[in-house]
Amino acid sequence: MTRLTPLKAALFAWLPVALALTLALAAACSGGGDGPIDETGRWTVVDAGLPAALISIWGTGTDDIWAVGADPKDGTGPLVFRYDGTAWSRIQTGRTGDLWWVFGFKDGPVFLGGQNGMILRQEGDRLDLMETPGRGTVFGIWGTAADDLWAVGGNVSDGAFVWRYDGERWSDAEGFPAELAEAHSMFKVWGPSADDVWVIGTGGVALRFQAGQVTRTATETARSLFTVHGNSDLTVAVGGSGVNGRLLEYDGDQWSDVTPEGTPHIIGVRMAESVGYAVGVGGTVARWEDGSWSRVETGITLSEAFHTVWIDPDGGVWAVGGRVVEPPLVDGVMVYRSP
Repeated sequence: MTRLTPLKAALFAWLPVALALTLALAAACSGGGDGPIDETGRWTVVDAGLPAALISIWGTGTDDIWAVGADPKDGTGPLVFRYDGTAWSRIQTGRTGDLWWVFGFKDGPVFLGGQNGMILRQEGDRLDLMETPGRGTVFGIWGTAADDLWAVGGNVSDGAFVWRYDGERWSDAEGFPAELAEAHSMFKVWGPSADDVWVIGTGGVALRFQAGQVTRTATETARSLFTVHGNSDLTVAVGGSGVNGRLLEYDGDQWSDVTPEGTPHIIGVRMAESVGYAVGVGGTVARWEDGSWSRVETGITLSEAFHTVWIDPDGGVWAVGGRVVEPPLVDGVMVYRSP
């Protein structure tokens, strides 16, 4: 594990002070009905201009946060950072290739997915490369237990895949339609329970694996869906392209388009019980509260795209990204919103 440079360490050490100062500005933040919510002053740039894009952020608590990203191709491997509540440290994986997702469990293990079918398993001081069924890019990992996991992804040459892990090995998921495997990529997986799991991908595809059955649900969009997440009442999928973002809600019966007017391409979403956040190109942020979505004014001017958002147990919001829409995957950025 390698410590950050003095400059980076100083930036991260400054973060708690900055967050304390932003709390004093909270009273100035207000919603605007159907207009944007003004959260200027509550969002802080943790770091920017990293040599590779940060693509995924996740954690088990405010003292255990992971951020992973692309490979800057300087011989050091993909960016992998871990926060222990005091400082960020870089973890050397000993591997090459971009990492697209991180997911795990409190007290471990933690799984990192990326290029060429790569899934790394971190537990204790070990970081092992797992054997997987294919060479497609792993774009998403999720599960309810360390021996009950899903991984999804794909690429042009190998097509899409949905894998299952039973604690012993990764294998192709039963019931994944062959015609989708040939024509699409799957981007993310999430479910409200072990027996009710959503997989989304290109062309507006939304598959529901439920009680041993696989159903393709109509999303009424042909645009790619990039992330799916939810809470106890609602499942949300986001996607789009260019200036046309898509923010969809599933209420138990059907998908509905609830995209705030003028919202561009949305890439990441995270839902808690009382609040949710979606992020996308050009530093776009949208907030869900009281049953509806609104655009957010963060006060941060950003040309890069946010790729992933995560809400910590204290209500703090973390978003990471960079140039993630097309290669080269560079200019990594991380921001934080005080709770």
